Amino acid sequence: MSAIILGEREVRDLLTYPECIDRMDEVLRSLAEGDVVQPARTAVVLPGGERLLGMMPGYLGSPPTLGVKAIAVVPGNREVGRPAHQGVVVLLDPTTGETTAVLEASSVTEIRTASVSAVATRALAVPQASSLGILGSGVQARAHALALPHVRPIARLRLWDRNPARARALAADLRAVISSDVEVSESAEFVVRSSDILCTTTASRAPYLKGEWLRDGTHLNAVGAATTGHRELEPSAVRRARVFVDHRASADAEADELRVFPPSGPTAPDAVSGELGEVLLGRVAGRTSPGEVTLFKSVGLAVEDLAAARFLVERATALGRGIRVDLGPASRPTPPPSSEVGPKVRGR
Repeated sequence: MSAIILGEREVRDLLTYPECIDRMDEVLRSLAEGDVVQPARTAVVLPGGERLLGMMPGYLGSPPTLGVKAIAVVPGNREVGRPAHQGVVVLLDPTTGETTAVLEASSVTEIRTASVSAVATRALAVPQASSLGILGSGVQARAHALALPHVRPIARLRLWDRNPARARALAADLRAVISSDVEVSESAEFVVRSSDILCTTTASRAPYLKGEWLRDGTHLNAVGAATTGHRELEPSAVRRARVFVDHRASADAEADELRVFPPSGPTAPDAVSGELGEVLLGRVAGRTSPGEVTLFKSVGLAVEDLAAARFLVERATALGRGIRVDLGPASRPTPPPSSEVGPKVRGR
């Protein structure tokens, strides 16, 4: 069987935010319905503790999709202009196990992560929310600035980063591609206090966003601290909000910010109101009042990557995009059945 190879250019050309948002909505509903297999991810931490290789397998039931994302996280890449996430998404035939597709993973991760936040924002933010605040200036900050205007009428975007020069560079980039007014602030507190929708996209290990900064009616997508050992939100911010997650088991294992109920150990059952897919299906109430603060804590799921990859392969195949290669091993003819009942024994 041949496999299709899709690089970054094909991913960005073929996976638009509106289409990815719809695919993420679908897969989160399937997750809540139990139509996927979503194991915990595993990680190989390299010497020094900063770099790691994450393995994220998963299975979607309809249509059957099997695959794995292998992603290396190298924070130092940001200093040399490379994405911090590098890797591939591999799809395999669920029946034969043969490799059917290999996709560049950084761009898939970038687009699907922001698209999941857009799904959460569409479900949880007040309908008239028009001011967006983004903390951070990396790949996910840019992706969220591009994705969220597809679900809310964003008129003003405010950016903050610990490195003001990076925030200014991102603002200059975004002014050329979005219609919202883009401002840069030197104060994270000002951005939080003046935004209807917030996205935290930093790689911070120490929490910095305080609960008293959050104004009534805010919706917050907490994205940056996606692994243990990282926190963006102070406990007061988590306690201030009604909390939703992409997947309870994954949040229990990886979302350190939710471990404020209690201070250590697994997330307490009453800390999380529900999974986002449960809200989409109407099984769990989302926002219950205009003044409520809602928080979507995202850790990222393999099934999200697989849903995006499946869509990309279907689109690329229809348009004749990508490269086809034969990865082998070659098929072997089935040997004819033997007419002998048992093994042949030599006479003595």
